[in-house]
Amino acid sequence: MTGAMNYEAIQVEKTGAVAHITLNRPALRNAMSLQMVAELRGALAALEVDGSVRVVVLRGAGGHFCAGADLQDMAAARMRARQNAPEPSETGVALDAVAQANAQFGALCVAYAKTPLALVVVLEGSVMGGGLGLACVADVALACESAAFRLPETALGLVPAQIAPFLVERLGYSQAKRLAVTGGRLSAANALAIGLVHAVHAPEQIDAALAAVLMDIQACAPGAVAATKALMAKARLSEPASLVQEAALIFSRAAQGTEGLEGSTAFLQKRKPSWASQ
Repeated sequence: MTGAMNYEAIQVEKTGAVAHITLNRPALRNAMSLQMVAELRGALAALEVDGSVRVVVLRGAGGHFCAGADLQDMAAARMRARQNAPEPSETGVALDAVAQANAQFGALCVAYAKTPLALVVVLEGSVMGGGLGLACVADVALACESAAFRLPETALGLVPAQIAPFLVERLGYSQAKRLAVTGGRLSAANALAIGLVHAVHAPEQIDAALAAVLMDIQACAPGAVAATKALMAKARLSEPASLVQEAALIFSRAAQGTEGLEGSTAFLQKRKPSWASQ
């Protein structure tokens, strides 16, 4: 079953268990406006409660992924910051208009990083600033040979404030710092070499590569994928010894749950489990 939702800055199409979210401002190389940020968060929240969606594919329209922040939005935020006093945020910290806009993008990255759904990004053309941040939070990042990565903030007198934690997580401290202090430019091949993306394909091969990844993901149990993502997110900040008991309980719940029983039965019966045919 295929369905579509109506947005302005993005497009969302659902085909079976896969939802395709397309950044849809091609005339601006999909520069990320505050409207796009809000729509991306809203779309993900809706898909997470949909019940039938297992994978989200994120890509850009018009041959580019994302050219970073919309400069018109930034100029408007600067104007509001001059005219209005800072307002308390969700945490009680007073944020001016520029900080509020930046925090909204940070919340977007966190939402996509923490989603229990499998997240795949397809990267073409410009992958800059905030677009680079979204690439870093994906479970699987596929790049076209045409993709050009840039972290331009420091070259513009800015700080990649919300992107920095995800860069460090994806690339490690040394590579993230190198990109930041050089206004990092990377080809698709360079991005593959340092682990920013997982595979690089010719433009005519990218859709077939995506289809293969989607098939692999859908061969895995959705609940097990979500639980594994959550455990790995916690594990990256914890000593392995501290997780032994918690990991054992997570494994026990999975082994005794519907998916674990179905997976074991399917293996013994030499057939595909029920979720693999969805």
